[in-house]
Amino acid sequence: MSLPLVLLPGMMCDARLFGPQRELTTRVIVPELTSADTVQALAAGVLANAPDRFALGGLSMGGIVAMEVVRQAPDRVAGLALMDTNPLAETPDRQALRAPQVARARAGALAEIMRDEMKPHYLAETPRKPAILDLCMAMALDLGPKVFACQSVALRDRPDQCASLRRVKVPTLVLCGREDQLCPLPRHELMQGLVPGATLSVIDGAGHLPVLEQPEATNRALGAWLDHIQPAP
Repeated sequence: MSLPLVLLPGMMCDARLFGPQRELTTRVIVPELTSADTVQALAAGVLANAPDRFALGGLSMGGIVAMEVVRQAPDRVAGLALMDTNPLAETPDRQALRAPQVARARAGALAEIMRDEMKPHYLAETPRKPAILDLCMAMALDLGPKVFACQSVALRDRPDQCASLRRVKVPTLVLCGREDQLCPLPRHELMQGLVPGATLSVIDGAGHLPVLEQPEATNRALGAWLDHIQPAP
């Protein structure tokens, strides 16, 4: 029997982010990353509710949490997919932007923040872009300002995971959209270099959300990665 596939969504996203990936396996699990304001606690929550052994993928913030999951419980993760993410701690300049954004979100400006400061940096120019932007807005508004605040603090205070990645021993896919402005290609080349034997897949015609922008190409890469993971006994 194939292993469960746990997919961790990006900031202000939910299970709808991975709609196209449900065709990969019948055992897809998408936890919510909404219950804590540290990456360490979010990862512990994932582990508390995950199967004993599983394949693990994460996109953006989900990838950051995935790195912490594999740091906390390397023996439970059979394979790792890091998508459009960043192994480094947040820079001081970016940290300084978080508190004003959180204050504005709590004051009722979440939709404006998503529309003006976050969504413009997400996607490549494709016919799917308007529908994907609408979905991103719907997910963010459904999660709301409290989740925005918790996730902002978790990202602000996240640890550097470079040392953790050097210790990864399982089949690892590093994947990104070629036009990702938030987590550009050099970050993924760094991760590929840190993880022994990691595969790098760059998805053309995609920005920060290749799982939605180019689902066919993304699923081919994920499927090939899953084929290299040892199945459950």
